[in-house]
Amino acid sequence: MKNILIIGAGFSTRVLVEYLTKESGKFDWKLVLADMDFEACKTLLNNHPNGTPVQLNVNDEAHLEELVKNSDIVVSMLPARFHPIVAKKCLKYSKNLATASYVSPEMAKMNDEAKAKGLIFLNEIGLDPGIDHMSAMEIINRLENENAEITSFKSFTGGLVAPKYDNNPWNYKFTWNPRNVVLAGQGTARFIKNGKYKYIPYNQLFKRIDKFYIDGYGEFEGYANRDSLGYRKIYGLENIQTMLRGTLRKTGFAETWDIFVQLGITDDTYTIENSENMTYREFINSFLPYHETKSVEEKLSEYLNIPLNDYKLYRLRWLGIFDDKKIGLKNATPAQILQKLLEEKWTLEDGDRDMIVMQHIFEYALNNKKYRLYSSLAIEGKDSYHTAMAITVGTPLAIGVKSILTGKIKVKGVHIPVIPEIYEPVMNELKGLGINFVEKIEEI
Repeated sequence: MKNILIIGAGFSTRVLVEYLTKESGKFDWKLVLADMDFEACKTLLNNHPNGTPVQLNVNDEAHLEELVKNSDIVVSMLPARFHPIVAKKCLKYSKNLATASYVSPEMAKMNDEAKAKGLIFLNEIGLDPGIDHMSAMEIINRLENENAEITSFKSFTGGLVAPKYDNNPWNYKFTWNPRNVVLAGQGTARFIKNGKYKYIPYNQLFKRIDKFYIDGYGEFEGYANRDSLGYRKIYGLENIQTMLRGTLRKTGFAETWDIFVQLGITDDTYTIENSENMTYREFINSFLPYHETKSVEEKLSEYLNIPLNDYKLYRLRWLGIFDDKKIGLKNATPAQILQKLLEEKWTLEDGDRDMIVMQHIFEYALNNKKYRLYSSLAIEGKDSYHTAMAITVGTPLAIGVKSILTGKIKVKGVHIPVIPEIYEPVMNELKGLGINFVEKIEEI
C-alpha cells in the first residue's frame, strides 16, 4: 500500500483528487487530503473509502511533519511560496514531492540532497507550466531526431471562456486567479527575435502583440511573458534565433487593457486615500488631468487620444468604470480596486464553461527546405466542476504522481517534465484522455 498526501484543496485539486481516488483501488493507494478548510477536503473526497480529509495549518510544523512522515509521496497544491516549506519536510523524511508550480531558486538548491536521498521533486507538471513543456519537447526531440535545425519557437497559452458562453464585449471571463490577471505582465518582457535581444517595458507590452489563429476557434492575440530567454537552455535550444513565450487573449482585449496600464490603475504598490467612499467614476477621474467642465469620458478620450465612439470606450462603459457606484474597499491599491470591479463583471456564471488554448509555432530547416509547424490545443471545460483549467492542471500532475509510484519515472533530483522519461508516460495518457494537439506543417 502507498500513501499519497495532498496538501491544498483549491480549485485545480478537484480533478487531481478525482483521478487518484479512481486509481486508488487498482494500485492499493490511500489518500490524505489536508487543508485549512476541512469541509473543502470532505467535499473533494466525496466519502471515498480510500480518502481521508484532514484539517491542516501548514504553519503547524509538528502536524505537517506527522503527515509527511506517514506518506510515500507528497503533492503540494499550496500557493508557490509554501512549496519550499513542504519540500524541506520531504527531505527530512525522505519522501517524493510533486507540484504544478515553477521551480523556485530555493527548490532548485535542493537538487543535490534530493538526488543523494534517492528522491524526485517533480515540479511544473500542470498546464503552463507543464503541458507546454511536454508538448514542446515532444516536437523538439522529434525534429532533432530528423536532423532538422530549429530556428524559431513561439509558444502561447490562454485561459478563456468557451465561445458559446462568450457574451461580453471583452470576450473574457476569469478562469483563474483574478489578482494574477490584473498584475500580469508587470516588469519587462525579454525574448530573442532573429538573433537580436528584445525588451518590452510594461507600458508598451499590450501595444506589441502577436496574432494567432486556431482552427475552429478563430483569431487570438498574444502578449509576451516576462522572460522567454531562460527557456533556450531548458529546451536545449541555446542557439535558436527566435524564442518567445506569451499569453493568449481574444482579439481586441490588449488594446483596451492597455488603457488601464497607461492610466496606472494596475499599480499595486500604494493605497488610495478614502477609497472606500470613492465611486468608480471618481477613481478613474483621479488619474486624469483636471478640467472644470469636461466629463470623465471626455478627459480620458483626450488624454489617451481615443475617440468617444471607439469600441474600447464601450468596453470600459460596459465594465462600469464610469459608474457612480461606491467602491467599498478600505485602503485599497489601484490594482485591488480594478480587481473588485472586474470580479463583478468577469466571473463565470452558472452553467458557463471555460476553455484552454495553446499554440506552439516552430520554424525549422530540413533537407534544404524551410518549414513552419503549428501545434494547437483547444479544450473546453465539461461543467463548472470539471473546468478546462482544472482538467489541464490536475490531470498531468496526477499522471505524474502515478508514474512515480509505479516506477515509470525513476529519475532523481529536482526536475521539470522536459526529459522523455517524465513526459512520455504523461503525454501518452493525456492523449488517451482527449487532450490532443493538432499539427499543421507548411513550407515557407
